[in-house]
Amino acid sequence: MRTSRTALAALAVLALAACGNNQDKTPVAGDNKSDKSPLAEYMGDGFISSGGGMMRATRVGGSGEQTEEDLAKQRKVEDSIVSCMKTAGFDYVAVPPEQKSKSKFAEAFDLPPDKFAEQYGYGISTIDWSKAGAEDDANDPNKKIRDALSKSAQKSYDEALNGKGGANGAVISGGPVGAPGKPQDPGCRGKAFTEAYGDPSKNQEDFKKYDALFKDLEALGKRVENDQRVIDATKGWSDCLADAGHSGFTKIDDPRSSIQKKLDELTGTKPEGPGKADGPSVTIGGPPSFDKVDAAKLGELRKAETELAVADQKCKAKAYDSQFKTVQYELEKEFVAQHKAELEAYRDGMANR
Repeated sequence: MRTSRTALAALAVLALAACGNNQDKTPVAGDNKSDKSPLAEYMGDGFISSGGGMMRATRVGGSGEQTEEDLAKQRKVEDSIVSCMKTAGFDYVAVPPEQKSKSKFAEAFDLPPDKFAEQYGYGISTIDWSKAGAEDDANDPNKKIRDALSKSAQKSYDEALNGKGGANGAVISGGPVGAPGKPQDPGCRGKAFTEAYGDPSKNQEDFKKYDALFKDLEALGKRVENDQRVIDATKGWSDCLADAGHSGFTKIDDPRSSIQKKLDELTGTKPEGPGKADGPSVTIGGPPSFDKVDAAKLGELRKAETELAVADQKCKAKAYDSQFKTVQYELEKEFVAQHKAELEAYRDGMANR
């Protein structure tokens, strides 16, 4: 599978997620990649249909396998940045993707779901995401180059690298999902990504011809969610949680959302987004730091999170997962049969990019 297809499929899935009932973008730990849904053949390995009337890409920030094509494009990006920055009068060291260290955060999300729950709960209050890049920064030769510059030179360096008002490109499976910010001058990084992966605005335009397919996929998610078998399984999961001392949860994502709400209260963060007051916080400039949070209260929340997540995981395994998967796969097979031509067109269109 080509990187561009994987990345673009992930973008489509994340776009659909914004239309669902749940805005949770927390990575999902321990996904079984060998157990692919019927739609995975067409939408990519990162695709999984999920409850809550949404489709979402999982393992964001994880350490999925990358093809040699993925790695070659990343090397091309780094080499292009070196040349561009040299022209701008700055040093830049190309960091081969093979040499980039695997962060402890990626390792955490490689744990099986039950082990992850025991150690990290949902990964909401138990992981300080504001420090997620600190480990990589410590080993980044380009951070050292930038830090050695004066304040004014650092500003020029940043503008040369990222453009004026530009942002770094988000990467999933080696490809740019959220393309680098596209200011008047995209900077060396933006130019390099465009050279390697194509014009991001063109990529997004290409999705418009699949609008009808994406709407049908969203409707499929709602069909799965509203299937009586899934409703009954959800009731069984809710009763199981209540028996374990965690009552009041009626939707599968309620426990996770409840922890996010409590963390927001501790950090003083207000959820932003399309009217989703009960969704996870979206903050400009990155996730909030825990440095100024009351340590005792944070400790209590982390304990509550892991206890709830463990009970949630056990109750899902006991009353929900098997039934949900049965319904999911059954309805996806029907969907594939009814939309085979559109799905093949999407798959082949992405593969040929």
